[in-house]
Amino acid sequence: MSVNGARIASLVIFAFALSAAAPLANRPSDAGPATDGVVKVRSGYAVNETIDRLKQDVASKGITFFIAVDQSTLAADAGIQLRPSTLLVFGNPALGAQFVTSNPVAGLDWPVRLLVFQDDSGGVWIAYTDFAWIARRHRIENREAAFNKASEVIASITASVQAK
Repeated sequence: MSVNGARIASLVIFAFALSAAAPLANRPSDAGPATDGVVKVRSGYAVNETIDRLKQDVASKGITFFIAVDQSTLAADAGIQLRPSTLLVFGNPALGAQFVTSNPVAGLDWPVRLLVFQDDSGGVWIAYTDFAWIARRHRIENREAAFNKASEVIASITASVQAK
């Protein structure tokens, strides 16, 4: 991929995640999967340590880490001030491909994405899309075991940084 292509792809991901993250910052801290399917978990660590710990946990589970998109840096490059916000993209192709083979449009939600961001009071959060919500969104009814496994794994990953 060319440098311009990579930059455009990063900006598209940034714009999507930025539009999704704005309402999250105003949600109560005990919010679980809402009607929009977003799960929020408060981190017990600073942004950079949260990111490092999540990446380490993903690696320790043998999951493929694809990219970290530093949205704050992209925003700064565009002349926009944004609190710390990084999108982590990772997955297990053997698991994720099961969803896409059931419904190709499910590829919009795979691989897995975790958004690590800082709210206006300095709190650090991890947000992701609930897997049961993804199954309903794409009308996938024949992959329950795979969705359950994905839910267990993401809960384990986020628990590695969850505030006590």
